[in-house]
Amino acid sequence: MAGFIKKHYPKCRIYFLGRNYTKDIIALSEHVDEFINYDEIKTFTRQRQIEFLKFIKADVIVHVFPLKEIAQLASAAGISLRVGTTNRLYHWFTCNKLIRLSRKNSVLHESQLNFKLLNFLNVHTEIALNEIQSYYGFNRIPELEQQYYSLIDKNKFNVILHPKSKGSAREWGLDNFSKLILSLPKTKYNIFISGTTEDGKLMQDFIKGHPDAINLTGKLTLSQFIAFINHCDGLVAASTGPLHIAASLGKKAIGLFSPRRPIHPGRWMPIGKNAHYIVYDEQCERCHKKEDCNCISQINPSQIIALLEQK
Repeated sequence: MAGFIKKHYPKCRIYFLGRNYTKDIIALSEHVDEFINYDEIKTFTRQRQIEFLKFIKADVIVHVFPLKEIAQLASAAGISLRVGTTNRLYHWFTCNKLIRLSRKNSVLHESQLNFKLLNFLNVHTEIALNEIQSYYGFNRIPELEQQYYSLIDKNKFNVILHPKSKGSAREWGLDNFSKLILSLPKTKYNIFISGTTEDGKLMQDFIKGHPDAINLTGKLTLSQFIAFINHCDGLVAASTGPLHIAASLGKKAIGLFSPRRPIHPGRWMPIGKNAHYIVYDEQCERCHKKEDCNCISQINPSQIIALLEQK
């Protein structure tokens, strides 16, 4: 969205108001001029929060991820144009530009839905999926520290496997990732296992069972993990942040998905020139009825390998 705005208004200044954990990702984009840490603002008194927003002298605020508290602050700070959606009741009282937008039953991708919030610019916002990647502007990649760079094998395909999702998505399962590791020729692939420190504890037996795979769980900061992904060739994961980071960096990003709404790939597929997704059964009746279903576990490792080796 920032890249799209800069395309039409190159002289504007864009602030990104976000949680602290997003800072290293936002820092990648050349289109964002300044990051504002909402976790820090939340520690202020309400009056100081209002004064802070007034000090920025923003002309517009777009509530992409709507929060009632932020909408109220923006209104109290007197930001001239406050853009929100019609389906948030509090936006009717805090915003002065309402966009009719319903995500629940839409056939559009999440990123395409977000672009609709820019209708107030009076420009064409029907953006094709293959066009979105041109707006990332991820040209500020941090330098990878030597201790991690030395793990990269330039003579092999360096692939990151990210098995866990912290509950944000349906997971393929450790048994399946184990089968995938055993199916990847060690002479051709350099395999890494990534995740948080907590993920590492949950995957102890899995990690010990594959001593040839390099364990990265809990070892890299987000900034260094982004830099590491940038030096690798591919990443395999469910619908998680690392999948989308890899896709945005142009890596072979393979997402494993359930067809169930609203977590289906039509809404959350990775977008990038080398991004792919796999669903076991697009027409799974149980998923479409929103019944408990684990059909994602039936995705065959051979499907992933075929995409990894696809030129």
